[in-house]
Amino acid sequence: MEASRRKFLAAMSAIPVAADAQDQTADHQHQLVPADISLRVKSLESVLVEKGLVDSAALDALVDTYENKVGPRNGAKVVARAWTDPAYKKRLVADAASAIAELGFLSTQGEHMLAVENTAKVHNVVVCTLCSCYPWPVLGLPPVWYKSSAYRSRAVIDPRGVLKEFGLDLPEDVELRVWDSTAELRYIVLPQRPVGTDHMDEEALAGLVTRNSMVGVETIKSPSEGTR
Repeated sequence: MEASRRKFLAAMSAIPVAADAQDQTADHQHQLVPADISLRVKSLESVLVEKGLVDSAALDALVDTYENKVGPRNGAKVVARAWTDPAYKKRLVADAASAIAELGFLSTQGEHMLAVENTAKVHNVVVCTLCSCYPWPVLGLPPVWYKSSAYRSRAVIDPRGVLKEFGLDLPEDVELRVWDSTAELRYIVLPQRPVGTDHMDEEALAGLVTRNSMVGVETIKSPSEGTR
């Protein structure tokens, strides 16, 4: 999947853009985020490290924890509970924030949530077209590709094409719904439970759930087949 994401981002960066569109994009990005914000952050980090106030390795470990471990694992537990507890699933779909809070995962960046369920006939994918709004308490930090302008624009214009570039080719008879996150409302996709998992308990099921499946750019297949 990492190779697919790199391929997707590389392909998007190679697409030519008209001059006026480039100007508009530059203006829009300037209004949203200072162009040199990454340099400011890096400079601040360098000063803090130089003064011995922070450890760069510790920072990297912290980011990795929230991006790949704590956050996504929280969401995986929510999904696994919904798969094994019909009453909880009903509450999750009706009031995601309250249901997630039952498991102790509600905090900043996740106060207002909506769970959208994938079925055999409906597939959901999440994007934030304005910036990178993301449900931190259940998914951790947003991945680089989620914040990229390529994903943010094409997920709305050509969602099926984007999913194919992530390795997910949906049948034409499956309805594809794109949800645009905002600061007021964030989403979590409830993936379909894979076949052949009836014997698995909640903890084992949580181990199958990936961050990308909760964004909607991949599905979960049975353990014998792996994740697509």
